[in-house]
Amino acid sequence: MTAEIICVGTELLLGDIVNTNAQFLSRELAELGISVLHQHVIGDNPDRLRELVCQAKARSELLVFSGGLGPTQDDLTKETVAQAFGDTLRFDEEEWQKILSFFARTGRTPTPNNRKQALVPTHGHKLPNTHGTAPGAWFEADGCIAVLMPGVPREMKAMWAEQVRPVLLARQNCTIHSKTLRVLGGESSIASKVAPLFECENPTAAIYCKTGESEIRVTARAASQDEAEAACDARIAEFRRILGPNAYDVDVPGLEYTVVRILREKGLHAATAESCTGGMVAQMLTNVPGSSEVFGYGFVTYSENAKSRLIGVDPELIQQYNVVSGPVAAAMAYGALRASGAELAIGITGLAGPGGALPDKPVGTVYLAGADARSGKGWLRRLTLGGYQERGIIRTRAALYALDLLRHMALELPVEEALPLSGSDMPADSLVL
Repeated sequence: MTAEIICVGTELLLGDIVNTNAQFLSRELAELGISVLHQHVIGDNPDRLRELVCQAKARSELLVFSGGLGPTQDDLTKETVAQAFGDTLRFDEEEWQKILSFFARTGRTPTPNNRKQALVPTHGHKLPNTHGTAPGAWFEADGCIAVLMPGVPREMKAMWAEQVRPVLLARQNCTIHSKTLRVLGGESSIASKVAPLFECENPTAAIYCKTGESEIRVTARAASQDEAEAACDARIAEFRRILGPNAYDVDVPGLEYTVVRILREKGLHAATAESCTGGMVAQMLTNVPGSSEVFGYGFVTYSENAKSRLIGVDPELIQQYNVVSGPVAAAMAYGALRASGAELAIGITGLAGPGGALPDKPVGTVYLAGADARSGKGWLRRLTLGGYQERGIIRTRAALYALDLLRHMALELPVEEALPLSGSDMPADSLVL
């Protein structure tokens, strides 16, 4: 089945409201194995909307609308689509009573305009709205379906889940199952390695870019749930074989969830000493329920004095090598290890910008060190994140690298492009990168 998403509202065109509905609907349709050919945003203009509906109806099998179902004079989506589908609207007394009850519960009085919201298709059918006043509508003609839902995201998502998705799933005559593989790295570098896997029709795979990482959503269609899930697992195994450790987990909200799970499974505890990230790594870890079992100490040592007083970084080390340096990052990691009693610790210092650049250390230079009390060893990396000019992006990417270093150390995996550390007593000169 092919589909088009049509979001109605002049406020969307003006940028007054962020169009999150289109993103939600695109993902939902993809999970159902329905191909979205076009997305549209159109203002509250019946002539332009009528023209768009006729064009979309001629080339696609499903039109999914959000918005334009309100009581005002310019909310004309229902009337316009009904006309394009050869249908008419009738007043529904049941819906009107629901609207009156809704206003009564909220202590308000309806206006005559609200009666307009009780109009429903004559030949199609209404879609009850359990979270608002405007019912949706379902039209069907000439091999094309039009589904109309409110523009308010909370109402639209509920109507989709309760009224629309189950019907579309049943019409697919199969079971749809999706899993999401999370991968560290940029979309283009990942896609180039696994390009052939994106060309398969079943299971399908789509990649979505995020800051510092990407998601690969795999969707399989099969006769049963077990078959669809097995097909997803097999395709994800192919991705992981090619992408290696960078493909870090499946169906998790983020890397911090994976790190907490691994620490718990290994019976390990972690500590952080952060400068340029200002506690972001600790915040990400503590966002995970149950993180208190594996994380007890997060040192935000933003100033030079804090590095010395809280985790014992030698001021002379800072004076000699600069606060943004490999020796200081290593001293921070081992200092956090000693102060916390944890098995693993990371130290991170860098230049997030926009100012502060040095001749040999441009904005985006970050030093990341990890220390492992089990062996006394660790790792040191110099990251160059200056291609990402925004301060927030540099800090977020640095925090992701820090979480990934914790993951590698917990799993005892080799760390690429890193200098091995043999202990906190290593000569500082050997840590200058």
